[in-house]
Amino acid sequence: MPEREREDRSRSERVRRPRLRFPHRKDKGPGATPGIEPHELAQMPGAPGSVRVTCIDYSADQVLVGEVTDLDQFLSTHRPEWSAVRWIDVDGLSDPRIVQGLAGKYHLHPLAIEDVLHVGQRPKVDPYAAREEYQARLFIVGRMVRMLGERIHSEQISIFLGHKTVLTFQEDPGDVWDPIRQRLGSKGAHLREEDAGFLVYSLLDAIVDHCFPILEHFGDRLEALEDLVLDRPDRETIREVRLAKRELLELRHAVWPMREVVSALQREPHECLSPNTRVYLRDVYDHIVQIIDIVEAYREVATGLSETYMTATSNRLNEVMKVLTIVGTVFIPLTFLAGVYGMNFRHFPELDWAWAYPAFWAACLAVAVGMVVWFRHRGWL
Repeated sequence: MPEREREDRSRSERVRRPRLRFPHRKDKGPGATPGIEPHELAQMPGAPGSVRVTCIDYSADQVLVGEVTDLDQFLSTHRPEWSAVRWIDVDGLSDPRIVQGLAGKYHLHPLAIEDVLHVGQRPKVDPYAAREEYQARLFIVGRMVRMLGERIHSEQISIFLGHKTVLTFQEDPGDVWDPIRQRLGSKGAHLREEDAGFLVYSLLDAIVDHCFPILEHFGDRLEALEDLVLDRPDRETIREVRLAKRELLELRHAVWPMREVVSALQREPHECLSPNTRVYLRDVYDHIVQIIDIVEAYREVATGLSETYMTATSNRLNEVMKVLTIVGTVFIPLTFLAGVYGMNFRHFPELDWAWAYPAFWAACLAVAVGMVVWFRHRGWL
């Protein structure tokens, strides 16, 4: 395939590429019906079997952890009588049938369903009061930030809080909630004695606290980049600095709105969120503020590294130009002497001398050494 044709094809593919990563987004034109009803999910394509659903029922005395393999059977049964809180975790969004079943069983609002499926939402909190067709829910959208290799990865987390039920929808497999699951499996844990709202607080707290190891990684990374900028200011180094700045910006976009979410949870009472849980949310708010301060400080450091790189590159160029200028200056008088004795005149008195040629080189060497000594005396070398 010719190079021009390949470029045109690549350009056309970039133009047609969807703006959101979620492949099942149903784009709607202006004025379309807002939200997604549960029955509309059946019309969306999916990948059955690629989504993992786990259910944890727990109380102060018992806990039951299981993976949902038969969705229809799971939806047709009720929680055990001893269960105080049920946590249903959906790991993946590629099968709308699962979202449809849970939305129908727990009467989720169509606007919330649309926000779950259309990933890339800004972190927010939406309270839904109880109505005839919908139950009272507190809908929370957050961003979970993790490190995949050496790069940062952010995904949307959707949480539905009811009186005794918590539903979480994750965009990609894997999360940072393993410590929460371990605490639920420990007898006598304080988490098992609290309500569903306290579980949501614990999930948000784990998401926020996981940013601190990421910030430690960025601290070490910026320190190493600072040494590279001073010792080896090349293009690869400045590329890493710019990449670190972009990742810090992505981290800021994920954490900054979470402050508004936690503040709204503290400030606005809801029947699914107890006053005791709102007290614990103060700690999450403090951690978010601390993370934002560190992120802003690291962004300033990254900006300073970019300026240091430009300064180091400029100084390096100045040193090169200084050396070249000195070399050129040294050869100016030598070029003058060579030009004088290279003229095609017939009568040159010095040409008849036996020692004229060695004298010429001695004069050139004396001029060059004298200029170098003078430059060093002036501090230019």
